[in-house]
Amino acid sequence: MTEGTGRDQGDAVARSGRRGGGSFLRESAVVVVSALVLAVLVKTFAFQAFSIPSDSMNNTLLKGDRVLVDKFSPWFGATPTRGDVVVFKNPGHWLDDTPEAPQPHSGFGYDVQNLLSDVGLMPAVDQSFLIKRVIAVGGDTVSCVAGQPVKVDGVALHEPYLYPGATPCDEDAVGTVVVPKGDLWVMGDHRNDSADSRYQRIHGRGGGFVPLSDVVGRADVVAWPLGRWATLPEPATFQQAGLTRPDDGLTEPIAVGAIVAVVLAGAAFLLRRRRRQRA
Repeated sequence: MTEGTGRDQGDAVARSGRRGGGSFLRESAVVVVSALVLAVLVKTFAFQAFSIPSDSMNNTLLKGDRVLVDKFSPWFGATPTRGDVVVFKNPGHWLDDTPEAPQPHSGFGYDVQNLLSDVGLMPAVDQSFLIKRVIAVGGDTVSCVAGQPVKVDGVALHEPYLYPGATPCDEDAVGTVVVPKGDLWVMGDHRNDSADSRYQRIHGRGGGFVPLSDVVGRADVVAWPLGRWATLPEPATFQQAGLTRPDDGLTEPIAVGAIVAVVLAGAAFLLRRRRRQRA
């Protein structure tokens, strides 16, 4: 009877080991799939990485930098405010005949990056996006005159973020412009090397305005390379007296840190669930 019990126990242990191996693989697959689903949800509703394609935002953003864009706040009614750095879809012909025009991509490497981009693990490969700084919002009057600072509603902007040596509005000076409701007026921080609202207006491309519907979100953080990690706060010049903040229902977008906290909480939940299943 003792020998039979030993064999039974040995068989039970062996069977348990086989079940354990299969269970581990199933658990691992569930964790991987859950993580991918979470990544897709985060990219769709929370934040997304974008790679800077040009020098138009130097030195705030350098070519090749990766930024995290807040896509979460707009779900709560937030809209871009003056001074925000925003990513937006090409409003139409903005990329034609400019150094920022996307180049065709093909090949296995492109397909892999496209797949990883779809789940939020790499920056978007679709280069039909632009990134600029919001200078004025709907209803504002912008003055862009050569030899003078940019003015919004008559208030002169002090812009220390401009590329060293760049002039506020000597290039593509458009004079006085009233921004329609529902649109934005955007400029690059490297004013002498940016095909922004000024350039587009002079060349008759939609008046140079960016519809709010084309805005993907606000760039909150330079996430890569690590040596350039930095937040992108609203410059103080846009907080001057005389520049009222638009009433958009939520003036301050939700910080990327809060979104990251949600992601970490989701990851912690998956780990706890896995441990309970093992127990």
